Amino acid sequence: MRIVEVVILIVVLFSAMLMVVSSRFGYSVSEQRMWKRKHKNCNGRHQSPVSIHSRRAVPSAMPAIEFIYYHNPLPGPLTIRNNGHSVSLQTPKAENSTRHHYHPYIFGGKLRNEYEYVSLHFHWGDKNSRGAEHVLNDIRYPLELHMIHINRKYQTIEEALEHRDGLAVLAFFYQIRENLSNGEEIDNIVKHFSDLNELTDSVTLPYSFSLQSLIGNINTNRFYTYRGSLTTPTCNEAVTWIIFPDTIPISLSQMSKFRSLSNGIEGLLLVDNYRHLQPVGNRKIFLRSISSRTVELEKIVEMEMYGRALANSRSDSNMTVDDSEWYYN
Repeated sequence: MRIVEVVILIVVLFSAMLMVVSSRFGYSVSEQRMWKRKHKNCNGRHQSPVSIHSRRAVPSAMPAIEFIYYHNPLPGPLTIRNNGHSVSLQTPKAENSTRHHYHPYIFGGKLRNEYEYVSLHFHWGDKNSRGAEHVLNDIRYPLELHMIHINRKYQTIEEALEHRDGLAVLAFFYQIRENLSNGEEIDNIVKHFSDLNELTDSVTLPYSFSLQSLIGNINTNRFYTYRGSLTTPTCNEAVTWIIFPDTIPISLSQMSKFRSLSNGIEGLLLVDNYRHLQPVGNRKIFLRSISSRTVELEKIVEMEMYGRALANSRSDSNMTVDDSEWYYN
């Protein structure tokens, strides 16, 4: 290999290393303080996560969340990746012409459009008393799952992050059950963690599974929702959070596999990767209230409400979104 080629290779490798390092961030108290200095959005007024109290939530007879194609196997190949601050599950990037075909998406609640699944990741703690990002009625669970969805009126994540209605994130809590054998739902992911010991390690799965298999049979009719942000830099305030209080079971051995992962650069364990709680401020946190209507009638009303909202959204994708209901005056 010629000297020039060697120099070019070194420069490319060094640049790649700098990109990885520059995208890194930590979760210690001092490191989280640095987020606000490096990323102005992290100092915003409507940040996430927050502490949620049932008695302070605003009851709302909003539609249920509809999970479309959640029972279908995800388009593969699926890739599990250790990015140094979490473990994520990625699906292939679809072309615009095929993006919407049989790809999981959601609508309902206070969402005014369809939101398509993009990826998922986890936050967990070193102890059973911490790990989840959101706190529910003063309880912090050991593990929280985030499923990221993009508003279909935006073409890319980058574009969506510039708008308050850009993303919808479904948050699910896990609770350890001591007498539980390995739960099938999450075992499709955690059984590969032994191959994710280093930063940027990834595993391509030889099979696929559905998002519904990760959720199991929890009650999704009851949920909280509020306007917030990404919980990692760059902390864009572009997220509608939908948080389900019903917990998903996980075994102690499966939880231990999360805690055995490495954060890569420092050679330390990847644990306690949750952001500190942020002030709720003037935001409303809504709680979906279940009315006494029959399921059939509720379904009709929900679909009519959704149809009107979707028609309004499609009539002018550039219209200003009225967010007044999300905040106290």
